[in-house]
Amino acid sequence: MIQKTIYLIRHGETDYNRRGVVQGSGVDSDLNEMGRAQAQAFFQAYQHVPFSKIYISGLKRTYQTAEPFIELGLPFEKLTGLNEISWGVMEGKAPGNLENEYYRDLIESWAAGNSAKTTDGGESPDQVVARQKEAVATILAHPDEETVLVAMHGRAMRILLCWITNQPLSLMDQFEHSNLCLYKLQYNYDTAAFTIELANDTAHLLSLAMAS
Repeated sequence: MIQKTIYLIRHGETDYNRRGVVQGSGVDSDLNEMGRAQAQAFFQAYQHVPFSKIYISGLKRTYQTAEPFIELGLPFEKLTGLNEISWGVMEGKAPGNLENEYYRDLIESWAAGNSAKTTDGGESPDQVVARQKEAVATILAHPDEETVLVAMHGRAMRILLCWITNQPLSLMDQFEHSNLCLYKLQYNYDTAAFTIELANDTAHLLSLAMAS
């Protein structure tokens, strides 16, 4: 039985996250001080894992999150299919009343099963799935890479976790996430099935909470 273990993480905190500003794929922000501390804490907890390769999105916040591992000399590959959803006109804006209403309507539409509905000037969950499928196919095309680290983004993770577990996208909000949380996945090549072993795990960040 050939299996692949995937450590799927969300990027560390950015100032946009802290201020509740929408980033999406159009805002290429850096990790803030807390985000870098989170990346270091994750590295301290998981540096012993024999990762064969690291996969990141095309946005630098995922590179910076995985950077401590990359600095060990581990090979890495950028896959833009792992990018965050494009939120279109909402990107870079703090959610004011009007945008909150727009955002709420959008999330409610998706939860009602309208996953073809696009953000204004951006993408729909269905469009995100299409590019994610290509990225995941690339990752799975290397069964010799038994354990990999994948760094990506919150909404994109929710979408990914839904379709890889054969659930409708209307259920994506059940997948909780926080900055630098871990989802540990197993992929079985014989059954072509994913299982989730750990969900939204942040035990590696406890040292930061104690320090603050």
